[in-house]
Amino acid sequence: MNHAISWFEIPANDLNRATTFYEAIFQLSLIPLDVQSIKMRMFPIDDMQTGVGGAIVDSGEFHRPSATEGPLIYLNANPDVQIVLDRIEAAGGQVLVPKTPISPEYGNMAVFLDTEGNRIALHSA
Repeated sequence: MNHAISWFEIPANDLNRATTFYEAIFQLSLIPLDVQSIKMRMFPIDDMQTGVGGAIVDSGEFHRPSATEGPLIYLNANPDVQIVLDRIEAAGGQVLVPKTPISPEYGNMAVFLDTEGNRIALHSA
């Protein structure tokens, strides 16, 4: 096993708003993928076989945003969590936990609330 996680999905009530938010804070373009009644905007990934992939998802009632419940996903914010944090509020989100050192060997973390009401974490070395 290369990674404990192979795929993640972040719920969105307004897929366009969520797409704009994540593209702004990470300075990238999400890739549209619509499958049956599920609309996704995938984060770019170099290799689906060996990497970790994920998407912003509008699936109706199957996924629901939450600021307090469910798992906490840590997104890669290398080289520095602060670079991404500095874009959060301008993009419509809210910083919940500022850049916080974990330890010298494990880097830094932070937590934010996205435009959909999801609590999401960041990690950098």
